[in-house]
Amino acid sequence: QVQLVESGGGLVQAGGSLRLSCVASGPTFKLYNMGWFRQAPGKERESVAAISGGGGMTLYSDSVKGRFTVSRDNTKNTVYLQMNNLKPEDTAVYFCAAQYITRQLIQLMRTADSDSWGQGTQVTVSS
Repeated sequence: QVQLVESGGGLVQAGGSLRLSCVASGPTFKLYNMGWFRQAPGKERESVAAISGGGGMTLYSDSVKGRFTVSRDNTKNTVYLQMNNLKPEDTAVYFCAAQYITRQLIQLMRTADSDSWGQGTQVTVSS
């Protein structure tokens, strides 16, 4: 089972940018679809973005579409989330998740159908 470690969170002013990284262990990273999720205090976890194993398909939630970009570098076992034009409502703990490639990317977004989770990284956007 792949292990995941996120980094790149921090405090940023509204309108600013951050890039999150999620590094996976093991030689089979390309066999996993990857997703980004977030959870704000007192709220349910929500999906943010997802990317297929080869990187050819991406999905975004409506709340981040046009502002966030998910990408991956399979040579570095890393998936990224570039977050631009951040808003205070983007404040949350952000998690990455891995889903074995035989399952559907849309299910990763809709139901967090995944095999592994990272520990999360805090993103705080001040107004």
